[in-house]
Amino acid sequence: MDTADDLLHLRDLDQKRWVALACPTRGLEFDERTLDLIDLDRDGRIRAPELIAACEWVGARLKDWQPLLRGDARLALASLSDTEEGRALAEELQRTLALAGHTAQAAPTDIGLEEIRKRQSHLVAERHNGDGIVPVAAFEDPADRALAQAIADALGAVADAGGEPGIDETRIQAFFDQAAALLAWHAEGEADCAGRRAAAMAVQAVHDKVEDFFARCRLASYDASVAATLNATDPEQLKQHAAGLLSLESGPLKQLPVAPVMAGGALPLDERANPAWRDALTALREQAVRPLLGGDAAELDETAWRALKREVQACREWLKRQPTGPVAALGVEAVTALAGDQPEATRARLLAQVADDRAAAPRHAALNDLEKLLLLQRGLLRLARNFVSFEDFYEGRGAVFQAGTLFVDGRACELTVEVGDPARHAPIAGLAKAYLAYCECVRLNQKRTIVAVVSAGDVDFLFVGRNGLFYDREGHDWDARIVKVIENPISVGQAFLSPYKKLVRLVEEQVAKRAAASDSTQQGRLGQWAGRIATVDQPAAAPAGAPGAATPAGLPVPGRRVDVGTVAAIGVALGSISTVIVGIFGRFVDLGWWIPLAVLGIVLSISGPSMLIAWLKLRQRSLGPILDASGWAINNRMKLSTRLGGSLTKRPQPVPQSVRLPEIGRAQRQDGTPTAVSEPSM
Repeated sequence: MDTADDLLHLRDLDQKRWVALACPTRGLEFDERTLDLIDLDRDGRIRAPELIAACEWVGARLKDWQPLLRGDARLALASLSDTEEGRALAEELQRTLALAGHTAQAAPTDIGLEEIRKRQSHLVAERHNGDGIVPVAAFEDPADRALAQAIADALGAVADAGGEPGIDETRIQAFFDQAAALLAWHAEGEADCAGRRAAAMAVQAVHDKVEDFFARCRLASYDASVAATLNATDPEQLKQHAAGLLSLESGPLKQLPVAPVMAGGALPLDERANPAWRDALTALREQAVRPLLGGDAAELDETAWRALKREVQACREWLKRQPTGPVAALGVEAVTALAGDQPEATRARLLAQVADDRAAAPRHAALNDLEKLLLLQRGLLRLARNFVSFEDFYEGRGAVFQAGTLFVDGRACELTVEVGDPARHAPIAGLAKAYLAYCECVRLNQKRTIVAVVSAGDVDFLFVGRNGLFYDREGHDWDARIVKVIENPISVGQAFLSPYKKLVRLVEEQVAKRAAASDSTQQGRLGQWAGRIATVDQPAAAPAGAPGAATPAGLPVPGRRVDVGTVAAIGVALGSISTVIVGIFGRFVDLGWWIPLAVLGIVLSISGPSMLIAWLKLRQRSLGPILDASGWAINNRMKLSTRLGGSLTKRPQPVPQSVRLPEIGRAQRQDGTPTAVSEPSM
C-alpha cells in the first residue's frame, strides 16, 4: 500500500484477502484519539467498513496525498480539495490561524495539532460552544439564572463541553411540562373544592384509621366478647414497648386503634383518643367537623362521619390526582414564582438560549473535522498497513500490536503483545503452537501484562519467577517477571538435544538423591560416633552377638564373614555383562565403513521422535491465535516460520576482535606483577 489509489480503492479489495478484519482501539502502539475518531459506533473496535469509510472521508477532503503518504504532522492549506467539505475546512483553518494572532500577510500556510487543540480549548470555554447545553452561570438575567438553577436541582444538571453544570432542551421541556400539569391541577382544585381543601386534607389524613375504628366497633356490636381482642391492648405487648423509649410517632403506638373500641361507640375527638392520633383528630374537628357539620361536638358517630365524607368527596378525588415528581415537590407557590405569570414565554426564552448555543455547532464541527483530517493524514496509512497487509510487521518496522522488547535469559524478544486478562488470553493464545512467556511488568506505580513469543535459543532457564527487563515502544524500562509459561518447541535443533538434556537431568536427579541418602547415612554414623566418644568414660556392655562382644566363656565373638557364594555370583554377573559389551563392540567394529550410519541410526532413534513432533508443531506455529485472544479478528493464518521467528527473538552475537578466555581473573606479567584481565564481551 504505497499510493493514494491503494487507499481510495480499499473498498474494491476483496476482504477475504485482508489479514485482519477488526482490531481493538486500546492496547495498540497507536494514537488513541485517531482510533476513536475512526470508530464511528464508539464500541471500542475498528472494523473493515469503518477503515474504508475513513479512507473515503479523507479522499473527499484532500487533493494532495503526498503529505498523507509521508505521514506529515502539519496540514497544508494547499492540500485541501476544492469540494464543499474541503472549502469548509480551509475556511476554518484560516480562521484558526487568524485567531492565533497571525495576519493575513504573515500567516503560515499550514497548521499543526497544537494550534487546533488550543483553539478547541478556547471554544469549549466560550458561552456558546455548540453542545446544546447552557451552563447555569451563563444566563445573564437573574430570574432566568434562578430558574435554571432550580431546573438543575430538580431534574439534575448536565455538564457541558467545558465541564460546567448546565441544562439542555430536554430538561427545560420536562420542567415546564411538569409545571404546567401542577398548575392545571391546582386550578382545577380551586374550582372543585370551593374552600374545602383544608377539610378534605384533614379527612384524608385520618380516613383509613377512622374507617378501621368504626369497623371494629361494628364487630364489637356483633359479638361483645371480642371487644378486648379488637382493642389490641395486650398487657404483655405493652410491657415490651414500655421497656424502651416511647414516642408518639413510633410505629407500635400508631398501630393501636385510634380510640377504645366498644359496641356502637363514637369516635372521640378529645383526650380520650389515642395520643398518637390526637393532633390529627384535633385538626379534623377544627378544619372539617366544625365548618361543615357545625357545633362543637367532642365526638363523631359513624353517621356523622359518612356525612362528612360526602361533603369532601369531590375534593378528596381531586387530591388523589395530585401530580408527583421533583417539580411537583417544589410546591405550587414556588413553581409559580419561578415560571412567572407567563410560563410559556419563560420557556421560549430559555429554549432560545439553547438554540443560540447550538448555532455554534457547525463552527465546532469544522474545527473537529480539521483535527480529524490532520490525525488521519499522520497515521491513516500506517494503520492500513497494520490492518490490511501487516506490512510493518513483516518488514520489521514494528507493528502496532508489538508492545516493545523483552530482555530475558540472554535474548531480546521483540514479538510482545499487550494482554488485558492473562487467564482469558492463554487458552486461545496456546493454539499458536509457540513458546509463550507471560510477564508482569511494573514501573513506578504502573502495572501491565505482556506475552512474549520466544522463537530462538533454548528454554532451559525460562521458568516462572525469572526476572527480566521490558522496554516499551517509547523507550521506558519496566521490571518484568515471568508469571506463566506455555511450552512448545522453539526449533528442531532444540528438539534434537532435548532427549539428552532430559537424560542428563534424570541422572543428576538420581545422583543427587543417592548423595542425599548417603549424606543422611553418614550423618547418622557420625552421630553414633559422637555419642560413643561422649560416653567413652562409661563402661557399656556390647550387644549380644555383635562383633567383639564377649561370649559366656569370656571370648570375643568373631565378626560376620563374607559369603563365598555371593562373591562368586557377583563375579559371574560381571563376566556376563563384560562379555555382552565386548560382543556388541565387536559387532559394531565389524561394520567397518557402516559405522557412521550405525551411529546416525542410534542418534535418530533417540532424537527422531522429538524432532518430528517439533517439526510438526513448528509448521503450525502462527501469530493469529495470539492476536485473536487480544481482540483482533485475524483473517489469515500468519505463520511464524523458523526464519521469521529467528528475526523476532535475537540472541547476542560475538563482538569482532574479541578473545574468549578460559578463565577470568588476574594475569601475571613476565616480571611476576599482576595485571587485570577484562572480561570479554559475549
